[in-house]
Amino acid sequence: MKHTKLIVASLLLAGGVALPALSQADRLAIDLNIAPPAPQVEAPPPPPQPGYVWAAGYWNWDGGRHVWVPGHYIEPRPGYRWVADRWDHRGPRYHYEPGHWER
Repeated sequence: MKHTKLIVASLLLAGGVALPALSQADRLAIDLNIAPPAPQVEAPPPPPQPGYVWAAGYWNWDGGRHVWVPGHYIEPRPGYRWVADRWDHRGPRYHYEPGHWER
């Protein structure tokens, strides 16, 4: 029984250490030699609630090609501003910067 408790405690600790890493998985850097297409023009619908922020669509790199991710509304975070997903041209490469909240 004592051995089982030790195993369970070890698994919980390992899971707790892994969760922060998993939450950062969407923040992985992507650098490509292939430019994304021009952004698609989107007409945002009315927000679902006052104060919601429009997160514009962007080109994602998926399966060896650019795929359009449509824009959507996100719940506001007081004291923060939304920085949209973007591709920056850095020398001969294109670097993807995920959208995020910034103070």
